Amino acid sequence: MSWLTWALLSAFFAAITAILAKVGVQEISSNLATAIRTTVVLVLAWAVAWATMPSSAISGISRRALLFLVLSGLATGLSWLCYFRALQMAPVSKVAPLDKLSLPLAILLATVFLGERSSSREWAGIGLMVCGTLVLAWK
Repeated sequence: MSWLTWALLSAFFAAITAILAKVGVQEISSNLATAIRTTVVLVLAWAVAWATMPSSAISGISRRALLFLVLSGLATGLSWLCYFRALQMAPVSKVAPLDKLSLPLAILLATVFLGERSSSREWAGIGLMVCGTLVLAWK
């Protein structure tokens, strides 16, 4: 499968995640809901990794890669804690669009920290994403 197929599947599963999470978080603490979700993700991710990687893959991880993956995991955890708390307090139709501000923020951060470059057309699209997000969030 191409990167585009994987990206579209990611968007599809993220959309389903929002709906399932909203229903699940209604009866319990948002922090407990995040912990349960994280445990499921942990088990699934390790099962897929063990099934698809060579046995020497873990010993080949550099300290730098490990550091950045740990920091990424911390950012993911904080994102999920905030997301579940927001879902507990507001409708998906308001929370999900604001959560998607991560798209233009990621592109901006990639420009600043990774030196990635976007064209004027792409920056126009990023601006439209921000405007669309704001229109959706503040109905």
